[in-house]
Order: sequence, then C-alpha cells, then structure tokens
Amino acid sequence: MIEDTLRFVDEFEVRVVRKRVKSLRIRVMPPDGHVQASVPVHMPFSHVEQFIRSKRSWIVQQQEALRTSPQTTAALATPEEVREWRAVVSAFVPQLVARWEPIMGVRVKKLAYRNMKSRWGSCQPSTGRVCINVRLALYPPECLEYVVVHELCHLLEPSHGPRFHELMDGFLPDWRTARDKLKA
Repeated sequence: MIEDTLRFVDEFEVRVVRKRVKSLRIRVMPPDGHVQASVPVHMPFSHVEQFIRSKRSWIVQQQEALRTSPQTTAALATPEEVREWRAVVSAFVPQLVARWEPIMGVRVKKLAYRNMKSRWGSCQPSTGRVCINVRLALYPPECLEYVVVHELCHLLEPSHGPRFHELMDGFLPDWRTARDKLKA
C-alpha cells in the first residue's frame, strides 16, 4: 500500500487506498458500509469520483444488504446477545452431534462454543475437540447442521482435500447450499 486517505463522494465515505494495481476496484465494507476504493497510484481522484457516482445504485444496494446481514448484527452485538446466541447454539449442537456420531462412526470428546469472527467451527482430530461459533444462531438451522457435519468429517479426514469433499457429499449431499448461505 502506498497511500491511504479518507474522502467523501456525495453521501459516501470513501477510503482510498492507492496501490500498485492496474484498475480501480470498489468494495462496500462491514460493519458500517463505507466504500473502499483500491486505486492505481497515478489515477486522478476525479476518475474515482466519477466511477463511484456511476456505481451509486450498486453501492446503496450493497449497503442495505450489509445493514440487514447477520455479519453486521454479529459485529455490533452486545455481550448479552452473544450469551443468548451461545445458549441457542449450545442447546442444539449436542443433539446434532448425537444424531451424526453413529451415522459417521466418530466420537466427539469435547464440545466448545466461541464467538469467532473468521471461522464457523474448528476441530482438533487428535483430541476429539470440536468448537462451534455461537454466531451460527443468526443463520438458518441447516447452516448449524452443515458446520457440525463439516467438523465431524475432520475427525475422519483432517484436510479439505478430495476425500473430505467425498465424505461431505456422502453424509450431507446439499452441504454447498448451506455453506453458500454462510458466505452471503
């Protein structure tokens, strides 16, 4: 990164990041919806302004989607809300684990719950410990089931290689739909 400045274009707060890139790129960033523009080093700011104005409706649409997204809800959550999510997730995960363990032929030795920003779950195959993100309470139930099955698959296959995907396809054929809901 060469330069980082904050500017305004009409009603949009824009963080301009000048980089060694070939073309201008904009993103709407969580949790506040500011616009981040990756800009070639020598591009005049007038081009950035023009581009942002031409993308106004797209920016507004992205900001609205961000405002109503579970990611934003999670980023702005109070400790009480996090406790509520933990209660919901910890009420359902043991039932899901009990349902899937005999089907998959695995055994979880310890369940844990955390409020994680960048992972939906984790698994330590060597110890049998599975950790589930409490933010899954903000998503449809099939997403929680997908993460549980995903982590249990790691007890059989530690990596995300072809065998892991074969296991997921065999146990939960529609897993990609739930995964995509978590990415939205």
